[in-house]
Amino acid sequence: MTILLIWVIAFALILYFTYARWDKGVSQGLDKMLPAVLKSHGESRLMWALVLAVLGATTLVRPVDILLVVLLLAIIGVIVVKLASWLAGKSTH
Repeated sequence: MTILLIWVIAFALILYFTYARWDKGVSQGLDKMLPAVLKSHGESRLMWALVLAVLGATTLVRPVDILLVVLLLAIIGVIVVKLASWLAGKSTH
């Protein structure tokens, strides 16, 4: 129950500050990190604030789980890139 309470408090604080400071730098910082397809250009304020709040609160409460998910996604990404380059090289011959 304590972890849930900490998560809810962290979620509420991150959501509030992200939403309140959207025009003062959060949107620009998010646009610098994201690929062109996902850039917000100052729009979708509520959606991105919710996403950042969920990720931030989960990272605060369960950092090892987030780290393992990131590592797993990175390994899968590397395998997909290697497989795609191998298949692209094989199809040209």
